[in-house]
Amino acid sequence: MSYVALSGLSAAQLDLNTTSNNIANANTFGFKESRAEFGDVYSSSVFTNAKTTPGGGVQPSKVAQQFHEGSSVYTNNPMDLRIGGTGFFAVSKDRMVPQQNEMTRNGAFHLNKDNYMVTSNEEFLLGYQVNKDTGDVLSYEPSPLQVPPEFGKPKQTANVDVGVNLPANGDLKDPALFDFNDKETYNRSTSSTIYDSMGQSYKLSTYYLKDMTQPNTWQTYYTVTDKVGEKPLNVTGGDAQNATGHMGHTMKFNTDGTLSSINSGNNIVTEQLGVGPNAIDLNGADPTQLMSFKLDGATQFAAPFELTKFDEDGATTGFLTKLDFDENGSILGTYSNGENVTLGRVALVRVANEQGLDKKGGTQWDSTQFSGEKIWGESNKGSYGTISNGTLEQSNIDMTQELVDLISAQRNFQANSRSLEVHNQTQQTILQIR
Repeated sequence: MSYVALSGLSAAQLDLNTTSNNIANANTFGFKESRAEFGDVYSSSVFTNAKTTPGGGVQPSKVAQQFHEGSSVYTNNPMDLRIGGTGFFAVSKDRMVPQQNEMTRNGAFHLNKDNYMVTSNEEFLLGYQVNKDTGDVLSYEPSPLQVPPEFGKPKQTANVDVGVNLPANGDLKDPALFDFNDKETYNRSTSSTIYDSMGQSYKLSTYYLKDMTQPNTWQTYYTVTDKVGEKPLNVTGGDAQNATGHMGHTMKFNTDGTLSSINSGNNIVTEQLGVGPNAIDLNGADPTQLMSFKLDGATQFAAPFELTKFDEDGATTGFLTKLDFDENGSILGTYSNGENVTLGRVALVRVANEQGLDKKGGTQWDSTQFSGEKIWGESNKGSYGTISNGTLEQSNIDMTQELVDLISAQRNFQANSRSLEVHNQTQQTILQIR
């Protein structure tokens, strides 16, 4: 009888410990509750009668973890990730050996000093490399995910595409009097940014004036502001020369406001930057590079002046300004140069038997021969689940149920203690018989 009571005490103690551990981790992200499971002890031999054998007590069978999903907690951190499904994140302690990895449901990640995505224990989140243009996965060989703080090499501006409506009722101006320093000599001006080959930005100004000497005709001139000041920018082969001898171009319109001709039918190309007597001093500019302007979409309607489009292909080095994730687990980086880049994709893993996983602590598990090998995949495909950011998975603890289980385990412990006490009293009584 004493051994039965002792086994009961041991079982109740294990149940208490398991329940206490659950309660202690109620606020641990990605934690999975455990459940103590037991089996009875029944010994038999040729000298025992099965009909009258009471049993030998209880024995622990397993402390089984329950992998159902926990509830969500929403955060303002875009790097907090949650899996809605059965998948796990894969993390590696050694960046150089991603093949040695473990599994976790805790998606609280951050960037380390080298801009790798890591856990609070500085373990590296694994993912797949992608084509930065198409976003397609290049290889399903997992590697640590890194978010570059800079993206894109500087690119000197080579093409400018402008869409503009010039008001048909605009005031007439004399092209011979044009002076970009005098607002009375032109109708409107716009400014934009161009870049040299080192990514340095400069102000490109465009001046529009309605020609009083020709009907339905507008003249356009350009200037660039460098470190010295604003300087005229000549148009190679231009057909509009102002009083200072700088070349612009002419736009002629039909009576219905559509464009008839531009620059006498020639392409609008600026002078070579950094070359010639009126060179624009763009530091680092390629001296053979021309800037090509396209204004085929210009109109002259009876409407206010409006710049409908301005596209240029120059760029400076971009610095990371925003990080986001889509439902496929792709990392989307936004940079200060206007580039939006897919930087990688978070890898997900699963196993055939979750109950066979080996608990490693820190809300991490590893595969075993009982769980089956890791099966690699990605978000939004198959049974791996879907990744959402700005949210974390809370522990799947039901606090009310845990408190009930705690009371039950305590009562079991007390009952087995009483049973052991009664057995002790019985033996004491027998020993006192004379």
